[in-house]
This record gives sequence, structure tokens and C-alpha cells, in this order.
Amino acid sequence: QLQLVESGGGLVQPGGSLRLTCAASGRTLNDHVVAWFRQAPGKEREGVSCISYSGANTHYRDSVKGRFTISRDNAKNTAFLQMNNVKPEDAGVYYCAAESGYTENCNILPLYSSWGQGTQVTVSW
Repeated sequence: QLQLVESGGGLVQPGGSLRLTCAASGRTLNDHVVAWFRQAPGKEREGVSCISYSGANTHYRDSVKGRFTISRDNAKNTAFLQMNNVKPEDAGVYYCAAESGYTENCNILPLYSSWGQGTQVTVSW
């Protein structure tokens, strides 16, 4: 069974940067599509970005395009979300999710079968 653990969250000032890490264990992440989601207090969980199993294709929600970058290191069974020029509206709990499949397609709908426990991102002066 695939287990996912997020790390790298914390307090960041507006305009600052954070790098979130999603470490997988129990199974290889290499044959999984990976996505990042976030949930702010009182709001629905929303998809942020996804990456295909090979890393060749990525997708972002409009509000983070040009600021966030998703990547993966299949040799290390790890995925990342680089967050630059962070805005207050980016605050929330960030979740890593994965779904098995050798596909170059991905989406940011919350239909993934494996989820991490989340890491908190706080944006404040």
C-alpha cells in the first residue's frame, strides 16, 4: 500500500517561497500520477497541480500558474511543489495525492486513491 508523507510547510511571508515535499513509501511512486491539493479553513479542498507518471506533463490551477512548479524525482520516490511569490490566498493545508497509472494525463480533481496527512502553509507578515 502506498503511503505519502508531506513536509516543508510552515510560515512564509507574502512574496516568499516554500518547497513542499511528498515522500512515498510502501510502493514505488514511479507508476503513479501525483497531485497537490490544498484546503483553507471553511473552504472546499481544491486541486493545485498534478504531474504525470514520467513527469512529462503537468497541470496547474489558474491562480498558481507562473508561481508554483510541480516536479518529481522517481529515483527517490518523491514529488515536490515549489511555491514562489506566495500570496495570502495560498494559505491552507497542502495534501499530496497519488493514483496508479502509466498515463501522461493528469487532473486536479479529488479522485485520487492515496493521500498524505497534509502540511500546513501559513502566509503572513
